[in-house]
Amino acid sequence: MRTLLFLLILFISNYSLAQERIIKVIVIGAHPDDADVMTGGTAIKYAKLGHKVLFVSCTNGDAGHFSMGGGTLAKVRAAEAQESAKRFGVTYKVLPNHDGELMPDLHIRFDIIRLIREWEADIVITHRPNDYHPDHRNTSILVQDAAYMVVVPNVVPDTPPLKKNPVFLYMEDSFQKPYPFQPDIAVDISDVVNQKVYAFSAHKSQFFEWLPWVDGELNNVPKDENIKIEWLGKLWKQPISPQVRSSLVTWYGKDKAEKIRDAEAFEICEYGRRPDDNEIRQLFPMLGN
Repeated sequence: MRTLLFLLILFISNYSLAQERIIKVIVIGAHPDDADVMTGGTAIKYAKLGHKVLFVSCTNGDAGHFSMGGGTLAKVRAAEAQESAKRFGVTYKVLPNHDGELMPDLHIRFDIIRLIREWEADIVITHRPNDYHPDHRNTSILVQDAAYMVVVPNVVPDTPPLKKNPVFLYMEDSFQKPYPFQPDIAVDISDVVNQKVYAFSAHKSQFFEWLPWVDGELNNVPKDENIKIEWLGKLWKQPISPQVRSSLVTWYGKDKAEKIRDAEAFEICEYGRRPDDNEIRQLFPMLGN
């Protein structure tokens, strides 16, 4: 009798585990570090819940420095991306396209379609198409052009199509024309923001060299490693806009939303599946927690 009871409990336990859905997210940025900065906190939350996140960089970042470039810089940035992936708990893939030269070519679109299909993505996140950087804009076009095509069998027939179109989302930005970012979904990352900063600080060539040089602040970068990360966190802390705060109220309730210190927000792209509130909560299980 005990043996039968044990087997029944084991069966129920295994059945429950089998019913748990693994959510698969792919974040497609233009450069190694784009996905990290804009979605890193949400990625950590997915990883902690046992879900799968893939960061993709459409370029190898081989132009983003003032004292090195080409293959040497590409290797540095690839290594930084892999270190970042370990800290985030995600997978990282860097495509071999040149930084600053990305175009929405057909062969790169096919690469994006393959990646989305191979990852069996439920959610695809990318830049909005209006942005200061041509690589960001063209990455957005590439991903938008892959939307829907990921379910068409005769497009990229060497990779099996998805059974349904994923939910496509845009990362937050501050650009106002032709229209401002709309925060349809907002995630509280207050409890993981320090881990996020530590994780993306792995991109040392960018956050402690290249970007400070661009901003004329290279001499102000701290020498001590611990102080560097604290400095980076303060530098990259994003204030929560009234629009994002309103979205947080929608997903977390007014009382909790008012206490949230750090958040990441996403806009639903019309070219993917249009989820209702119930599906959004299923796809973002950290909402309301």
